[in-house]
Amino acid sequence: MIEAIGSWPGAVWLQQSGTAYLFVNAAHILGIGVLLGGILPLDLRLLGFFRGIPVAILGPFLARSAAAGLAMAILTGLWLFSVKPGEYLANEAFRWKAILLLLALANVAIQHRATSFREGHVSVATRFAAGGSLCLWLSVLIAGRWIGFL
Repeated sequence: MIEAIGSWPGAVWLQQSGTAYLFVNAAHILGIGVLLGGILPLDLRLLGFFRGIPVAILGPFLARSAAAGLAMAILTGLWLFSVKPGEYLANEAFRWKAILLLLALANVAIQHRATSFREGHVSVATRFAAGGSLCLWLSVLIAGRWIGFL
């Protein structure tokens, strides 16, 4: 299966074209930036920062922005993974990133069930989930950067 992933046409194209790899990698970084640019301010607001901005106004926009960045980061990340799947799977930092990403996504699912941006009050459970989100997404970022050092 790993061989099949590494030999699909998209992977072969990135393996043979430094320019294509550069653009997909840049798109991955852009997706991460949009994701974190949406989720971090939202989590901070849910934790009690920026109280002058109503959650009902800020929340939906930042959540959608983060979702768009997440989609872009996941799609381009999977594409980049396909270039050297065996090497990535053998990389401890990659495995940590994958685990942390799954935990962050699970937290998103839990948080979306518990959070309503229409309410003026932010519950303790929502604050707890926002704190977890903040820590998890920053950990995913750090683990992603760690991949290149192992």
